[in-house]
Amino acid sequence: MVKTIETQIEIDAPAERVWRALTDFDSMPSWNPHITSLEGRAERGARLRVRIEQPGGGGMTFTAKVLSAEPDRELRWLARLPVPGLFSGEHYFEIQPRDDGRLLFTQGELFRGLLVPLLGSVLRKTERGFGEMNRALKELAEAEGASARGH
Repeated sequence: MVKTIETQIEIDAPAERVWRALTDFDSMPSWNPHITSLEGRAERGARLRVRIEQPGGGGMTFTAKVLSAEPDRELRWLARLPVPGLFSGEHYFEIQPRDDGRLLFTQGELFRGLLVPLLGSVLRKTERGFGEMNRALKELAEAEGASARGH
């Protein structure tokens, strides 16, 4: 079974600023309501320790391997249970600059495995968490730009 969750938001900030916020793992807990702890490095092959909190309660900590870390463009990792075929999640953040100086930020996850059909309510909460994080990232990146302009 395969299930994809994908959320998007437009951000009025340069890709470099969004990437910097996304990969400054130490400061992530101060602004991110969904990913409340992230340890490791944004480098291909690196191991991450991730803590997420679900809207309405509940959370989990897991380890993941970075599959892609292209500055100002994409961060992608894979987490899976030790038993092959049971459950895995490939999480991705994509930054797509637009001609008008804004960008489209996409956050998604591709879930695979035998347990996926049993996780309906968890996946709905996860999608809400993605949306909350996207809005917080937008606010952070746009506020940084406003303060840089002296507002």
